[in-house]
Amino acid sequence: MTAAPAVPPAAPALAQRRASDPQASSWVAASAGTGKTKVLTDRVLRLMLAGTPPDKILCITFTRAAAAEMANRLNGTLARWATMADGDLAATLHDLTGQRPDTALQVAARRLFAGVLDAPGGMKIETIHGFCQSLLRRFPLEAGLSPHFRPIDEREARTLLDEVVHAVLSAPAPPVAEAVETIAAQVDEDTFAELMSELAQERGRLARVLAHCGGLAGLQRWIRDHLGVADAPAEADLIAAACADGALDGPALHRAAVALASGSQAERQRAAAILAWLDDPSRRVVMFEDHVRSFLTQAGEPRKQLINRATEAANPGAQAALEAEAARLAALQAQRRALGVAAASAALFAVGAAIVGAYEEAKRTGHLLDYDDLILRSGALLRQPGIAPWVLFKLDGGIDHILVDEAQDTSPEQWQVVAALAEEFFAGAGAREAVRTVFAVGDEKQSIFSFQGADPAAFARMRAHFAARVDAARQPWRPVDLITSFRSTAAVLRFVDAAFADPAVRDGVVSEPAAALRHDVSRRGEGGSVELWPAVGPLPAEEAPAPWAPPLEQARVSDPETTLARHIAETIRGWLDRRELLEAKGRPIHPGDIMVLVRRRNRFFEGLVRALKDCGVPVAGVDRMVLDRQLAVMDLLALADFLLLPDDDLALATVLKTPLVGLSEEQLFAVAHDRPGRLWDALTGRAGTDARLASARDYLAGLLDRVDFLSPFELFGRVLASRCPADPVGGRRALLARLGPEAEDALDELLSQALAYEGAHAPSLQGFVRWLRLGRAEVKRELDQGEQRRVRIMTVHGAKGLQAPVVILPDTINKPQQSPRILWPDEAMAVPLWAPRREMEEARCEAARQRANRRRDQEYRRLLYVALTRAEDRLVICGYHGRKAPPEDCWYDLCAAALAELPDSRTEAAGPAHPP
Repeated sequence: MTAAPAVPPAAPALAQRRASDPQASSWVAASAGTGKTKVLTDRVLRLMLAGTPPDKILCITFTRAAAAEMANRLNGTLARWATMADGDLAATLHDLTGQRPDTALQVAARRLFAGVLDAPGGMKIETIHGFCQSLLRRFPLEAGLSPHFRPIDEREARTLLDEVVHAVLSAPAPPVAEAVETIAAQVDEDTFAELMSELAQERGRLARVLAHCGGLAGLQRWIRDHLGVADAPAEADLIAAACADGALDGPALHRAAVALASGSQAERQRAAAILAWLDDPSRRVVMFEDHVRSFLTQAGEPRKQLINRATEAANPGAQAALEAEAARLAALQAQRRALGVAAASAALFAVGAAIVGAYEEAKRTGHLLDYDDLILRSGALLRQPGIAPWVLFKLDGGIDHILVDEAQDTSPEQWQVVAALAEEFFAGAGAREAVRTVFAVGDEKQSIFSFQGADPAAFARMRAHFAARVDAARQPWRPVDLITSFRSTAAVLRFVDAAFADPAVRDGVVSEPAAALRHDVSRRGEGGSVELWPAVGPLPAEEAPAPWAPPLEQARVSDPETTLARHIAETIRGWLDRRELLEAKGRPIHPGDIMVLVRRRNRFFEGLVRALKDCGVPVAGVDRMVLDRQLAVMDLLALADFLLLPDDDLALATVLKTPLVGLSEEQLFAVAHDRPGRLWDALTGRAGTDARLASARDYLAGLLDRVDFLSPFELFGRVLASRCPADPVGGRRALLARLGPEAEDALDELLSQALAYEGAHAPSLQGFVRWLRLGRAEVKRELDQGEQRRVRIMTVHGAKGLQAPVVILPDTINKPQQSPRILWPDEAMAVPLWAPRREMEEARCEAARQRANRRRDQEYRRLLYVALTRAEDRLVICGYHGRKAPPEDCWYDLCAAALAELPDSRTEAAGPAHPP
């Protein structure tokens, strides 16, 4: 593709200066790669240059990593200013402010570094959770908290919640027990467990709904009101009433049934069923379902053809009678479904309320606050009558400027905290004379964290809120759009614009789909490319091996996922071998230039890591891992299981096969087969005749002698640092030699978790192993260091805020199909609802589900925008699918359509369409 004309370099610089103006409140909509972090940093620098003390500036970031990056940028810039030559400093300040600096401003700039270092508490650059924690620490009594409260992280909260759910379900109170029985009668065991998991995960949302409705009874009443069954009788009474003679036009229906009896075979059968139901009033309730099937489909809708044309022509009036009965039954079935949804929802949220109550009590007893509590408690504190003004007054002298980073990912509850903090900024006559501002920067197109409460609509609502507040205070308000990308080449940006050219694709990506999505180019004249590889499909049916063929030789795996992973690995290996040139940078590609992005961590994710290793390509491993599922950690936990219970033969056999001991299959078989007793006894008995077994016996016996006197950290530290049968240096080297260097992170994190456990619990090995496995500790690895010269494989969510010269998107055909089990309140529904099965849903449930599915698809397209805009120079799009046809509007189709619309684009068969 050829480079597109770009705006003059001065235009983006001018927009950035307008956004960083310290005299105006500003709302910045920054597209990907437009210098969002630079604008945020520039504004802080200009605020301090204007005389604002560093401790009166509050910067709220989305993650701790973003806070650390911003702090490093600010400190680095200020340190350079302190030692920069006068001419260079003057030029730098001119670029920043757009004005020629005088001597006084230069002197002030040089002193800022020392001022930041001397500021009480340092610069306030922190996450919203970190700020709320410090706020509650300062005002615990006003917030109704113990001064000694302790925040807990996601892992500890999940462990506590698991214990609470287990306790609630193990010995439920009578009302909860009835609710559990109601739910269990409707769903299978797996679905029940998933429902309990979702209730636990959405505990904060459920707690807010319960508080809004005045408790469980209020919520159940609201649900019945919303479904229109507040005064409806029980289902049995409803059916009985519907079967009474006065509920229908019996004579007309009888004549219609007689007419049907003269028609076709199918009509005669239905006529017999209707007449049987009409002629025996005492059995109408028993035969009611059969009667309904004569008129309605399985979906509860009237049959399209209730009577044939010929039969109707011979019997005028029969059609109308049948239609009237079908309409009556359809309305009745809708009411029955509404009653069913109301009953199921009441039961589910009764269990949920019990879980929320028990969880809150457990936190209250332990003086604990989870992440949701930090936000909600802070918001309540800042809005509490009689106390909030005092808190704001005490804070009023500490904050003059609020800056919000990644504003599109800020949840409505978090916005309430920010809005309360800024309430006095624009209080008219009560405001201080000093200029006080609010600054927010974000991009609605990159709002992809709905599972954490982010809502793109809140971004627009808060923009309008602050605009009105600032305007009412007659202060300057400056909305700024940044559209000039400094990250990507023209080829990539033209492709991104083309991908979202269709208003239907822009739905949910931008707030006004009618407005075109456009990026301007800063990297003018630099080479770039977008490649679309043919999708990889399954083996043709005739090439697939017969199901009964005996596995006499190892077959090469050739499913679509493995084939594509192998092709990507071989392609990267080819780039490295022939020193493929990265045109824009004038050097060969190295592994650190390459980032592979997927939507989810699945079999392909792990297969690609394996394929890259097989091809000898340096790979950084996965960006997130569940600790107790890592092989190195599983080996050490198996060792712990054996040390806790030496009679556990399976644990001992696992230990003997681990890299720590390293017995072969044949050696283990020789010890374990046909033994008279326990495996440990067999190992001890054969150790006298086999040096390798003797080494294993002595090693494990030594650990058994010490295990009761060592804490978990000391035990695992000793195992990793001391010699083992497989390695004379230490267990760590033995594990890494077999499992690869990526196991190092898992081992280090295991030791960190052991220390964390010992800081809050008695140092028990059994307790730690249970705590680790129940807590499902997840390690988030920072893979943003491309200079490590390793290929990075990440999810799109994990890559938010990162970039790479070469980005490969292999997971472009799978599209999310999962619809929520529980329908939570939204803009058109004030209460949560749950139907055990789709066929039980009534009209309001169906409408709510359609809205939820639309929001899911909108975020799916926003995720595509984030994925595409990670690429600096090259973008490679590929995909794999099974025997089912790819879903419509998947990423792959959207990208193919975009390339087809570009006049000078071309696609090549860069990958196999199916396994060779």
